[in-house]
Amino acid sequence: MDNLSTATSRHGGLLHGIELVVLNTAIACGAVLIVVPLLLTFYLSVFDEKLILFPPRGYTLAWYSAIAPSFGRSVVASLQLGALSVAGSLLLGIPAGIGLSRHRFRGRGIIATLLLAPLTIPGIALGLAIFVALVAIDEQFGSGVTGSMIGLVLAHIMITTPWVVRLCLASLANHDRAAEEAAASLGAGPVTVIWRVTLPAMRAGIVAAALFAFIISFENLELALFLSSPGVTTLPVAVLQYLQYHIDPLVSAVAVAQIVAVAALLLVLDRFVRLGQVVR
Repeated sequence: MDNLSTATSRHGGLLHGIELVVLNTAIACGAVLIVVPLLLTFYLSVFDEKLILFPPRGYTLAWYSAIAPSFGRSVVASLQLGALSVAGSLLLGIPAGIGLSRHRFRGRGIIATLLLAPLTIPGIALGLAIFVALVAIDEQFGSGVTGSMIGLVLAHIMITTPWVVRLCLASLANHDRAAEEAAASLGAGPVTVIWRVTLPAMRAGIVAAALFAFIISFENLELALFLSSPGVTTLPVAVLQYLQYHIDPLVSAVAVAQIVAVAALLLVLDRFVRLGQVVR
């Protein structure tokens, strides 16, 4: 029996060791797949060449100083669009998340499916559908929303609200309702309970939702291709138009600047609200 137990223990230890090796190898491969493209993008961004040639004749940081003159207006338009999209999606997504998490009612599953449906539709198909719908509205009412900032904001709210709803639901999933019930039993009204108890408990989820919504809006290309106009050009569309006539390191510099900005924002927010607890 002792020999059998020893053999079983050794066999189990061997399997555990193999699992650790496989897991560590998978993690290392994933890290390489993520890090190597980022390093190559940064490497290209410092080429001192008008065309991307290898090996370069030298290295320079001048492409970073050219970002503002070349894409400044597009960056401002994308920032404005992202801010408006975040505001609209939070106004819709937070109440929807609270309602879906805290209440059981007829049609709840249908509403949840409709709120999350934009995540399942390809971006090109969604952009084309919204464009056709806005054109039909313009023809019917003469509203002029097609190609305007209003049309872009409405479209971006449609694709960012599902992320807000999902993250709000995640932030409330492990939150004990005892505090809300205690506040209600002490005489607090429903609005007071939500304002003083529920929303503070959702703070990390709301911040994470706002961050995800902004990034998705800022980086979205498919909707902007159909809905942007010469006066309202977002950064992804401007970069695509630039690539039609230029093959230089400027676009790589733009990509590196975006990566650094998003990473810095994530680090700052995680320092205060612990985003990792929500997105696990």
